[in-house]
Amino acid sequence: MAADRLMGGNDQAVVRIGATVRRPVRAWSASVHELLRHLERTGFGGAPRVLGVDAEGREILTYLAGENAGEPPWPAWAWSEDALVQVAHWLRDYHEAVAGYVPSATACWRLGGSWTPGTIIAHNDAGPFNAAWHEGRLTGFFDWDFAGPVTPASDVAWVAIAWVPLYARHAATADGFGDHAARPERLRLFLEEYGWRGGPEEIVREAQARLRVRARQIRRYGRGPDRLYVQLYERGVADDLDQAIQELAEFPL
Repeated sequence: MAADRLMGGNDQAVVRIGATVRRPVRAWSASVHELLRHLERTGFGGAPRVLGVDAEGREILTYLAGENAGEPPWPAWAWSEDALVQVAHWLRDYHEAVAGYVPSATACWRLGGSWTPGTIIAHNDAGPFNAAWHEGRLTGFFDWDFAGPVTPASDVAWVAIAWVPLYARHAATADGFGDHAARPERLRLFLEEYGWRGGPEEIVREAQARLRVRARQIRRYGRGPDRLYVQLYERGVADDLDQAIQELAEFPL
């Protein structure tokens, strides 16, 4: 059966063969597989299933049906209110599914860190570029390579950054988002649909903290050998994140 290279995600070596996706196995893949198998056992449907490893040493995952955002500017569905609500519901259901999950003591995550009480293992890259959208519905998120431990509040903030959006205005404009005045209301809607019990100001602070960490990671790993981080560094993404932090300091609530 022919292999078709998939768009979206962060790994250009990903191909689709029939109803499966084949991806290179990385140092953290076993830990990600353990997480995905836990999600399958709980009945969570918004993530791919692990099917094993093929003869070429690639992991085999189920294919999430639907289109992804592709290259910017992203399609209208990515910035629709409906998508924002569906993502909030996906995140709520995901947090419920992983609330009791404790990874193996030997778990290895791409960006390091260890699970501790009060943290969860999050997707950590659940943006439009990793979403599958089919017939008006969010199928789920693929590309779990950045899964790792964070607090639930930090994860809420990270997903809000991607979908409200809360990153730099000029970068959001380039991605096809234009109604910047609507962002405070979009944030409130996202948090309400998720079921957040705190205030939006807490999530804005968490967003600033996550952006600082991400900017440091890009500057740390962007000098090699991780190709993805080299690309992010060369594109000036860390500077864009610094700009977003400054803008959020004046975010109207």
